[in-house]
Amino acid sequence: MPKYVIEREMPKVGTLSDAELQGAAQQSCQVLEEMGPKIQWIHSYITGDKSYCVYIAPDEETIRQHAANSGFPANQVNRVATIIDPTTAET
Repeated sequence: MPKYVIEREMPKVGTLSDAELQGAAQQSCQVLEEMGPKIQWIHSYITGDKSYCVYIAPDEETIRQHAANSGFPANQVNRVATIIDPTTAET
């Protein structure tokens, strides 16, 4: 199933408390549970004013449906073409 990186513009998200981040994660997980197994949240990177979330889903529409249902923005949804790491440089 395709993997996506979602960019969410969320002013000051990097200053949220642990409890606030936990609440956001719980909200996301609740919507995921309601949507069923066709979409899975892998993890997120939180920066000052954005979060970058990695999901597995059948298509972009499913990602956008999760965003709408959870109340989180999905400013950019990008399908991952491939993944590389330092071992890619090895011959």
